[in-house]
Amino acid sequence: MSRSSSLIVILISFPGLVLAQGETVVVRPTEIHDVLVNPGMGITTFQRFNGDPLNPELGWSEEGPTQKVAPASGKPDFPEASIAYCRWFWTAIEPEHRHYLWEIIDRALEQAHEHHQTLAIRLMPYDQKHPLPEWFRVSGARRANQPTDKDGAIWQPDFTDPVYLKYWGELVAAAGQRYDGHPYLDSVDISSIGFWGEGWSDYMPAFPYQKALIDIWLEAFQRTTLLMNFDQQEALAYGTQHGAGWRLDCWGDLRSNPVNGNAHWSHMLDFYPMQIVRAGIQDVWQRSPVSLETCGVPGSWLKQGWDVDYTLEQALRWHVSSVNVKSSAIPAEWKAKFDELQKKMGYRFILRRLEYSKTVQRDHLAAIHMWWLNAGVAPVYRPYDLAVELYSSGQSAVVTLPVDIRKWLPGDAVYDGTIYIPADLSPGEYRVRVAMLDPRTRQPAIRLAIQGRQPDGWYDVGAITVE
Repeated sequence: MSRSSSLIVILISFPGLVLAQGETVVVRPTEIHDVLVNPGMGITTFQRFNGDPLNPELGWSEEGPTQKVAPASGKPDFPEASIAYCRWFWTAIEPEHRHYLWEIIDRALEQAHEHHQTLAIRLMPYDQKHPLPEWFRVSGARRANQPTDKDGAIWQPDFTDPVYLKYWGELVAAAGQRYDGHPYLDSVDISSIGFWGEGWSDYMPAFPYQKALIDIWLEAFQRTTLLMNFDQQEALAYGTQHGAGWRLDCWGDLRSNPVNGNAHWSHMLDFYPMQIVRAGIQDVWQRSPVSLETCGVPGSWLKQGWDVDYTLEQALRWHVSSVNVKSSAIPAEWKAKFDELQKKMGYRFILRRLEYSKTVQRDHLAAIHMWWLNAGVAPVYRPYDLAVELYSSGQSAVVTLPVDIRKWLPGDAVYDGTIYIPADLSPGEYRVRVAMLDPRTRQPAIRLAIQGRQPDGWYDVGAITVE
């Protein structure tokens, strides 16, 4: 019986181990453990952009930027973010009826892009300090409360009033016509009812009226990701059943001070975990994102003595993709914990194994096999093209693989297929490079958790000969 020997070659220059067995090359890239800034995920900035000053102490503003934000004098101690989240009150965008100040949102989109971010937005009807537009209040719209009521200082609308649906709906429709599908727009909150549009009020309408105020968003934004606010169970279920992801506004609330001898009610212990089950939204993350916003800011959690480990663990159990900490400083003693959160939230792609033929022929198909791991807790929600490039200084060829990476849920993914070697590719030695490309720009868009990233964003993973 004869034995065949196999050739094993170790390429020291490659950041990983390459085994060439006969005519097959097997590559096992080296994993890295850095925090990766990738589209559609991570800690966001709030009412500002990368490099802008942080909010002082434990405060923040609900007023979105109406002018260009001046950068900080030095680099702020805050994670680099791929998403800038801004929200504006109705009166800021439509101070006069049908006179929309779109330049405010246009400027924010431009500034986000300049800072290598996309923009997530919310339009808010009103709050305690920012009333509904005066033109609306004198339009004949019904008021839910009276000036003599205990909350009479705040003009509260009747959410069953057709006039409210008409005028608020006009604003939403106009925003959708202008911004739906904008390449720099990350997501839009569904917001129509109550303070900040969070979906709760002392004057809650019956569900059919809530449904109508959700439908205006579903009709206006059919290409951009929508996020459903959390508070009303039936509304939450309806919005997510129609394609929206979900978000909540008081992540981390662990209040425990007793009230009248009873344990204090808190969002994290008495509401959120049960609401997710009761609304039937446990699996929404598989096709639409989950976004969380802190109750207060991390510094106030620390001041209150709240359990940060429990809160971060819950976020991962809910398959979170993005979190808004309101551009507030993360306490120094918790930075390592928030770094670990960022390494696990959203998606995290690792190429574990690549196999291909060492020598290929022009105008022929060549086999290629890939094993990937999504080490995050969620998929990527926008389409990106998985591509292989045969690269040399004089010539290159890019081949897009027929893979929908949005289907790569946490865990393993395998691609077994072929790539076509172009007939006009010159014979010679090439580097094999991989990337996930933005289909609009055809440029690498996603950082991988492996070594080998080149200045242009591609990852060098091996060598190949074209004959």
